[in-house]
Amino acid sequence: LPQKAKEAEAENKKFFAKLKKKPPKHLDTLMQELHEAEFKRTDCLTCANCCKTTGPLFTDKDIERISKHFRMKPQQFIENYLRIDEDKDYVLQSVPCTFLGADNYCSIYDVRPKACREFPHTDRKKFQQISNLTMKNVAICPAAFNIVEEMKRLIK
Repeated sequence: LPQKAKEAEAENKKFFAKLKKKPPKHLDTLMQELHEAEFKRTDCLTCANCCKTTGPLFTDKDIERISKHFRMKPQQFIENYLRIDEDKDYVLQSVPCTFLGADNYCSIYDVRPKACREFPHTDRKKFQQISNLTMKNVAICPAAFNIVEEMKRLIK
């Protein structure tokens, strides 16, 4: 996938630049449809590349919810699992994700961070505003790659 993404990078950059300048009126609806169709075909448990190669940002709400799940104080959760990155955000101390099992199941799935719940962000409103993030996610997530390829086919 990273190789495929690299090969499509220049084309994707051009496509997203055009999309940013003049997004089609129906872009939000189209993205919702493409996202839903792709995730009917995609089984994330066969991949889990997002959990293996990147870590989510943890919001204060995420930290509260997850620490409550573990019956620990938020500060304890932070000390055990998180660090502050160069952008002053809470992130995992290490990747792959501590909460990912060998079977690709997430041990905190029901209380997982917002960033995990929304990944790969392909059904987001005003999708054209996150093109830099999408360019990164295309190299991580096969579903995101397929969605962008389909977008390029449909939006001329």
